[in-house]
Amino acid sequence: MPHRKRSLFNQFLIWKYKHISPENFVYIISVLVGFLAGIGAVTLKNLTHFIFEFLRTGFIKEIHMGFYFVFPIIGLCLTLLVIKFVIRKKIGHGIPSTLYAISKRESIMYRYQMWASILTAPLTVGFGGSVGLEGPTVATGSALGSNFARLFHLDQRTRTLLVGCAAAGAMSSIFKAPIAAIVFAVEIFSLELTLASMVPLLLASISAVITSYFFLGGEVLLHFEIQDKFQLEDIAFYIFLGIICSLTSIYFTKVYFWTHDFFKKIENPWYKLLLGGGLIGIIVYFIPPLFGEGFETINGVLRGDASTILKNNIFHSKADSILMIVGLLVGLIIFKVIAMALTFGAGGIGGVFAPTLFIGSVTGYVVATVVNYSKIVSHTVSQSNFAMVGMAGLMAGVLHAPLTAIFLIAEITGGYELFIPLMIVAAISFLVTKNFIPHNIYAAELAKKGQLITHDKDKNVLMMMDIDKVIETDFISTTPKMTLGELVQKAVVKSKRNNFPVVNKDNQLIGVLHMDDIRPIMFNTELYDSTFVSDLMTSPRDIIDYDQDSMEVIMEKFKITSAWNLPIIKEGKYLGFISKSRLLNAYRRKLIMASDSFS
Repeated sequence: MPHRKRSLFNQFLIWKYKHISPENFVYIISVLVGFLAGIGAVTLKNLTHFIFEFLRTGFIKEIHMGFYFVFPIIGLCLTLLVIKFVIRKKIGHGIPSTLYAISKRESIMYRYQMWASILTAPLTVGFGGSVGLEGPTVATGSALGSNFARLFHLDQRTRTLLVGCAAAGAMSSIFKAPIAAIVFAVEIFSLELTLASMVPLLLASISAVITSYFFLGGEVLLHFEIQDKFQLEDIAFYIFLGIICSLTSIYFTKVYFWTHDFFKKIENPWYKLLLGGGLIGIIVYFIPPLFGEGFETINGVLRGDASTILKNNIFHSKADSILMIVGLLVGLIIFKVIAMALTFGAGGIGGVFAPTLFIGSVTGYVVATVVNYSKIVSHTVSQSNFAMVGMAGLMAGVLHAPLTAIFLIAEITGGYELFIPLMIVAAISFLVTKNFIPHNIYAAELAKKGQLITHDKDKNVLMMMDIDKVIETDFISTTPKMTLGELVQKAVVKSKRNNFPVVNKDNQLIGVLHMDDIRPIMFNTELYDSTFVSDLMTSPRDIIDYDQDSMEVIMEKFKITSAWNLPIIKEGKYLGFISKSRLLNAYRRKLIMASDSFS
């Protein structure tokens, strides 16, 4: 029976090749990928909502405040158990894992990534982990896109496009913002926006948002209606908001990476869980609004009403003064970042998108509150508008995605009345933050390793190349104590190459011997016993470090030295040679594979 199914599938592939053009087939698959990404988003959201509601109702309802301390630990424990005994593989953070697959795995994502986040993210977030679901949703959709491309034997550039389509579909389904979802895919995954890519992205985004409407109706994450129009005299305050958003973004990113590096030093995952989970429990117990994603808080400030947040404060006191109100809200921003970072450090699975929206909305609300209290202008600035624009400012700063921020907020509001302040705040936040933080949270680790995909096509091709495929190891090694006679008999006669690495007893490279160096004396037998390799060898023009040098660096070394072959070492040991001809041939093949046009 399985053989018959495989036979039918092969027959379908043959029929497809005969009757459907590659372009049309990609259009069809993009619709399917968008639908599946939408299903994934709906599933993740519903599972998380089910857990969250269970913890707030039933027999726990009356005492659940007392359990806020242990809920995050329970969720993180269940997450770790599922990873260890069910998935049995490292999950990694959603969007960074997808970026790595694009840059270093030819857009091939593991099959388990299609369902791993669906099992783990709801446990982390539903039990109070202070992270979001957007990253896991994008990772799930991207894995579906990648594996569908593999199923139908599509090439690398089409796989990459379908990964982008799935990411756009996931975001479209979550926020019901199909245009912003396309911008997100282009901006975060550095896709080339051509006609060939635009149509599949559009189809996937439409398919996903329709799927979301079908299962969830008109329900949206962010509830906002513009009630106060933008006024020209508010520009100065929006500029101020942009600066504050950039400072908050820098704080957000610094805390995230500091916490990541701190927990990375702890090898035992259970120690991480107890430390991180315990601290999260303490924070959430005293500051309940930090429990889970926090969209109730976001929607509260978007309505211009922070009363619910201010009532549930650590001091259980009335916030009846401006200092108390601002102090509590600033504390909420500070501790939301810490809770988010601890959730990741403790081993939780989630994303930074929701925390970014949370902090951005509260930041905007705080700025508006301060402006109104100071009475700098005669009119009252809109707290809800500032909260909404603040979200765009944090997105632009933390995610380095100003266009996504602008279009997402504009699309959510149902119009473009806030377009000018959105552009002002997003641009300022992005420019200032990027000056201090070169890469966003998704890309920073990959950028350090030279594995980050960008809009620079030449760098992308170099980065996607696999160094192992250009290393040549058929060189006969020699030692400095070998005589000329031994060199001729044991190396020159047996080798087809013109270079001979000279290594010591520990296989460390100490020099290189070229055929041109020994050709004039090679047949002078009188020198066979008195001349040694150490007398003939020279220092290599440069050395390639397998662990440190990216393909871009390697290409630059060939350019500077004008060498035709350069030796490569790994962990200080001689590994082989890389030739310029093989490197350029590999570059040419990868460039063809990564081109934008369909084959």
